[in-house]
Amino acid sequence: MREAAAGTGGLKKPGSRDMVAGLSVAGLLLPEAVAYATIAGLPPGRAVYAAVAGCFVYALIGRSRFAVVSATSSSAAILAAMLATFPGDAATRSVLATLAIAIAGLVFLGARAFRLGLLTGFIARPVLRGFAFGLAVSIILHQLPSITGVPVKADDIFDFIAGLARSIPEWKPAGLIAAALSLAVLFGTRRWPLFPAAFAVVIVGASLSLALDLPRYGLKETGLLSLTLEWPHWPDLALADLSRLIQLTLPLVLILFAESWGTMRALALRHGDTIEPDRELAALGVSNIAAALVQGMPVGAGFSAGNANEAAGAESRWSSLISAGALAVLVIVASGLIAHLPEAVLAAIVISALAHALDPSPLIRLWKIDRDQWIALAAAAGVLAFGVVNGMLLAVAFSVAALISRLALPQIARLGRLPGTRDFADIGRHPEAEVPKNIGIWRPSEPLFFANAERTLATIAAEAEKDDAIRVVILSLEETFNVDSTALEAIQETDKRIAATGRTFLLARARDPVRDILTAAGADSLVGRAYYSVEDTAEAARRIVTETLRHEP
Repeated sequence: MREAAAGTGGLKKPGSRDMVAGLSVAGLLLPEAVAYATIAGLPPGRAVYAAVAGCFVYALIGRSRFAVVSATSSSAAILAAMLATFPGDAATRSVLATLAIAIAGLVFLGARAFRLGLLTGFIARPVLRGFAFGLAVSIILHQLPSITGVPVKADDIFDFIAGLARSIPEWKPAGLIAAALSLAVLFGTRRWPLFPAAFAVVIVGASLSLALDLPRYGLKETGLLSLTLEWPHWPDLALADLSRLIQLTLPLVLILFAESWGTMRALALRHGDTIEPDRELAALGVSNIAAALVQGMPVGAGFSAGNANEAAGAESRWSSLISAGALAVLVIVASGLIAHLPEAVLAAIVISALAHALDPSPLIRLWKIDRDQWIALAAAAGVLAFGVVNGMLLAVAFSVAALISRLALPQIARLGRLPGTRDFADIGRHPEAEVPKNIGIWRPSEPLFFANAERTLATIAAEAEKDDAIRVVILSLEETFNVDSTALEAIQETDKRIAATGRTFLLARARDPVRDILTAAGADSLVGRAYYSVEDTAEAARRIVTETLRHEP
């Protein structure tokens, strides 16, 4: 059984695929660290330290075999925006960043203590699939300026695409050629899963840039990594500033959780693995505290690194440990060489890692079964148009709204007996079902509660009143395990309404919790007309009809 599915805490002996996956992810994490540290306005060494600490700690605590906990582009952007609101020099911003990371870790641990992982249940699988697709498209698009050699500044994805199109005449051929060759190697070597392609492309790309002096052809290099750490000092912060820092850290936690859980869950669903949200909250909390201790950056389960780990064939969390070790060795031994890595090659590695996440088949399947396709589309479009957090929140809100709409407007089926059986089914779907004479049986498709009880029961009563032949009205509570006070009162009012027309009201499939609340409300007469099965209720209705017709003139 797979490690994640087994849910055990121990790490088994790493396999050859874990070794390859770890080396491949290390080859991706290094250039990503340079890019994300630049976004945050911090030295690249902080992102490297964060990746090493995050991967190591998560492998010991987390449960996803594919998650790679390191700095992410979204959290780097939010951290940069946070730091920009505080005055001070680079040293002050560095300490503020460390404080923010530590606070984020404590918030994650607090969420774990209150078992807030249950909130992930409100993120439906179509939301995760749309999120994964939209995020992959967004990240890939934002790699293109590094390939073309022309920076594009835009406030949203639409301006970005327009700016990218306008820059076409200025595109530098050298970057396009370097990226194309890198992608050819990365995709071409996938037939040999034990070959660490990303790691090899990093070394070869940096070596060729150094040997052939590629920058003179317009290829920008990543530059020398700064791995020095400053001795931390407490910044001159007023209590109001510290409070504001804590408030600004909450969006950082939200973005880390949204991207991390979206990545973990999407990969777990793809492979049938099992992960526990509360456990992952704890793992993210401790990982961020570890990142703060090494003066790193905020860490989460990045989408590109996680997909690269999956694509490389990771079998356990050993791949995360191996990538942490390989990254540490790489920056110590080859930092001078890595400084010459072209940014176009870096972008190609990221694109290769995300390419298979563009597989549209999970979304196409939703269209085929005609279920939740609009929720998935909203998640993908929301991530592209509004960013990771707002896109995820939009999709979650859309899915909750769809749920509320379905619950508030249930379908109401009239039932009939299937020939030769004791089963009752919707006569609209089963024309062969026999409707009992002088009896009307209706079943709401959703549980009765405050948002739908009055409308649903009023509709059933109105339908019964249209047919003068009906003597007994049966409400099947098959979908209703319990009722709230609004539904209780609506049932009692419907009983009185039906009785006023000379008919009898019966309850079918009335479970014990429903009977208990009816008894507590003093509706003993209605409890006496409640039955456990539709067949028993229909038999009681037939006796009532016979008795009623006997006394009619």
